[in-house]
Amino acid sequence: MTVLEPPEVAVREGRYGDKVAAIEPGGIEFIPLSERHGRPRQLFWTWTSPNLEFATIFLGVLAVAAFGLGFWQAVLAVVVGSGLGALTHGVLSARGVSAGLPQMVLGRLPFGYWGNVIPSAFNSVAAGIGWFAVNSVSGALALNTLTGLPGWACLLIVVAVMVALGFFGHNLVQAFEKYAFPVLAVIFAVTSVIILSKAQPGYAGSGGGLGGFLLTVGATFGYAAGWNPYAADYTRYLPQDASRRATGLSAGLGVFVSCVLLEVVGAASVTIGGGDALGQPTSAFTGHLPALVANLTLLAIALGAVSANALNVYSGAMSLLALGVRLPLTMRRAIVALACGVIGFVVALSGLEDAGHKYEAFLLVIAYWIGPWLGVVLTDMLLRRGQDIRALEPLMFDRRHANWAGPVAMVAGVVLSVWLFSNQEQYVGLVPRSVPQVGDIAFEAGFLISAGLYLALKPLRR
Repeated sequence: MTVLEPPEVAVREGRYGDKVAAIEPGGIEFIPLSERHGRPRQLFWTWTSPNLEFATIFLGVLAVAAFGLGFWQAVLAVVVGSGLGALTHGVLSARGVSAGLPQMVLGRLPFGYWGNVIPSAFNSVAAGIGWFAVNSVSGALALNTLTGLPGWACLLIVVAVMVALGFFGHNLVQAFEKYAFPVLAVIFAVTSVIILSKAQPGYAGSGGGLGGFLLTVGATFGYAAGWNPYAADYTRYLPQDASRRATGLSAGLGVFVSCVLLEVVGAASVTIGGGDALGQPTSAFTGHLPALVANLTLLAIALGAVSANALNVYSGAMSLLALGVRLPLTMRRAIVALACGVIGFVVALSGLEDAGHKYEAFLLVIAYWIGPWLGVVLTDMLLRRGQDIRALEPLMFDRRHANWAGPVAMVAGVVLSVWLFSNQEQYVGLVPRSVPQVGDIAFEAGFLISAGLYLALKPLRR
């Protein structure tokens, strides 16, 4: 539709600058040029620290213990899945520099103002509740093993720290990731050397085959690409003259290096044997380590969970605000961040038991919606290449802006890919039911279906 007299772009009010011990004002509005700060290289530790945690390690554990792959098969699948997710993450991060807006607000361009409610709602649930619960559980289990405190008490401790970071906002989150990075990097480097020195690289697996390989690619992609809907949230404060190439490279490498390293270490730990890798994953992993290193690793796992959930709380709040939630202007983001933390804590309580199997199912579900969402977003970016994103921003704040090609293509991609190609315990799609060795290719199919439909349904208007 043609939009007449578009409203001005909403600009974030208040003074914030580079202050760390201050609550970030506003919510999803455009960041004024006078408030811009930082350098692209900071994105490397912004995206490395959150992945230096046990949820990343457990992906490698799943590849061998649950999906039946041999060690080198698992390594290849990890590189492919993480590489694809890191590549798209770099592309989306680079766009935030010139746009100055959060990622899910940018989604209003291909989805329309109200059509964007669909991916924003998905991401609100996935980030503010799903990922928050997953990482809270891994941090609580580590703290429980280390201290012997009750599980609920450990969960309460880690959640309190996570919510505080998300409540204060962007600058405190970035500062926390920066200072957590060297601590996590050193501890996990020592842990990785010990695990890899004990591993059996010739381990052949239990016959996962092509199906297990594709499941691992889907799960590792879902984990890496799970950060994609957050990408521009952490680049919108960069100065507009910051290098887009350096921005994308720093963000993409941060995701890729950390994911591949710890997922490979997780796969290696299963080849050593001993412990219940799926039922009690944290203690099974640290059981291969000397006592001092094991305790430091448990501490790092808890710290890494906090690093990850600082982003989940912050970006989960952004996604909720992108739904059109109306709250007091100066505190809207902080209020929503607090609400996300409370809900996530309640959900996490139920995940302290049988965490392994619940995590496996959650990872694949994440990939089911992110694949189609990426298909629409990246196709729209391709069609609009050469256009000035700033000139299009009034549309993102105009409630009359509609682009139904986006939500139609995404919903069709999710429904068709799950119906035909998903392969989970609760539901097996038509293709895997007939040809089990195909495994689960729902995310690949969803991406292609949605991208093709959007291309067909959305010839760009002037």
